[in-house]
Amino acid sequence: MPNLTITTDEETLRWARIEAAKQNTSVSKLVGEMLARLRRQDDDYERAMQDFFSRAPYLDPPARADGRRWPTREELYDRPVLKR
Repeated sequence: MPNLTITTDEETLRWARIEAAKQNTSVSKLVGEMLARLRRQDDDYERAMQDFFSRAPYLDPPARADGRRWPTREELYDRPVLKR
């Protein structure tokens, strides 16, 4: 497995050592796991974005449970109370 050298401040390094000890692992494995988690999150985000943009455009609202149709935008805003 390849090695990676990082530079950080003393306070961050102290935190990393404590976290690694809590998880019974090394700082190297802790950092590697953090990087892998970030990569997976990025992959998940990209996948979700591709899924969203690959869908057909949203044209009609979903049907109401009682079978009635939803009012149009014009019907909603063409009310006397809004024309005052």
